Formats: sequence, C-alpha cells, structure tokens
Amino acid sequence: MSSHVVVIAVDGPSGSGKSSVSKAVAARLRLAYLDTGAMYRAATLWCVGRGTDLADGPAVAHAVRVMPLDMGLDPAAPTVHLDGRDVAEAIRTTEVSTAVSAVATNLDVRAELRRRQRAIIEAEAAAGGFSDGRGIVAEGRDITTVVAPDADTRVLLTASEAARLRRRSLEVHGAADDSAVEATRDQVLRRDRDDATVSQFQVAADGVVTVDSSDLDFEQTVDAVLAVVGQTAGA
Repeated sequence: MSSHVVVIAVDGPSGSGKSSVSKAVAARLRLAYLDTGAMYRAATLWCVGRGTDLADGPAVAHAVRVMPLDMGLDPAAPTVHLDGRDVAEAIRTTEVSTAVSAVATNLDVRAELRRRQRAIIEAEAAAGGFSDGRGIVAEGRDITTVVAPDADTRVLLTASEAARLRRRSLEVHGAADDSAVEATRDQVLRRDRDDATVSQFQVAADGVVTVDSSDLDFEQTVDAVLAVVGQTAGA
C-alpha cells in the first residue's frame, strides 16, 4: 500500500455486510474504522435514556447536540462509549433497532452526526491514521455522497434482498429458516425504506463502485472491496 493517507467510504443497505467487511478491510490495511451507524444507534439510546420523545424533532436534535459520545476506531475492537459508559452491546438491542429510524431520519440529527463524522475522518487523516499513518475506513448510509464525497475509494456494498435477510437473520436469530427470516424482514426492510427518505445508499452515485455480494462469501467480498481500493487508492 502506498504511504499517503487513504480514506475509504463504504455505503450499503441493511444486511449487505458493510460493517463486517469494512472492519476486515480496515484490519487488513491497518487503517482506522468508523461505524457511523453505531453513532445513530448511540444517539437513539441516549435519547431513550433521557426520556426524550422521539416524535419531538427539535428535542431529539438538542439531545444529540449535547450527547457525550466517543467512538473507538480500532477495527479489531471498535468501541462506543456514551457519557463514559460502554454501550457497544446496548445499542444492538431490539428496542434500539426498532426506534433508530426515528432518530436517523431527523435532518438536524443527521447534520450534527455528519459534522462529527467528518471531524473524526479529518482528525485521523491529520494524525496519520490508526496504526501506521495511512487513514480510515468509514461506513454507513451516505458516507460516499455526503460525509466523504472526496474519499480515495468509494464503494456501495449491496446484495439481493434474499441474501440480506438471510444474513441479518443469522446475525440476530442464529438461524435462517423461513420463520427466522420473516421475523427479521420488517426490521431490515423498514429501516432501509425509512433511511432512503434522507440518504442515498441503494444506487451508486457517480464515481462510486458497486460491489454486489449476493453470491460471494465473506472472504470473497473482502477481497472484492480490497481490489477496488487497489484500483482507486493505489493500495
């Protein structure tokens, strides 16, 4: 990999594998890793914990603006601390998953978290990255188009609906039979539908490379993204 700082932006729908693949890419290239979706989940947990009415847009935005959030960027062990408390597990609960769209579709919240995301990316680039001075992998919904449109590599990681539901079902329920998939369907598809009203992550924008992982296993998907990085960022 070349010695210049590299910023890699990865977007994609639920169940596309963007978090696990982005962590693996960051680890392989010894880069920092930023899970922007975890920031929206943390904001949701923060608002719920404060008793903020999620239907009250201005109140939610105010709560998020004062939210004390710290994101750990080690891809081997990314952390999320809210007011000094480790919430990495708490933000993955069904309660948060069900409520997060109400926060993530708040335009003022998005503006605040995008500001923080850009600050993290810029700080990592200025500081030289996580381990040896080379940059960051940031993944989420609108990283390639809004947060880091000038990233060296921009990837839309996608997969068929059936593949995404199967993966998320295995992740959440430990099974991918019909009942488990159906139990996951509403959460996955509703989240995508809601988030699509405020961000673009289903069709690649100009200059964004699409990687379809429908028929790829995990390692093949990581290799496909690394190939794109090599072509676009000189890695």
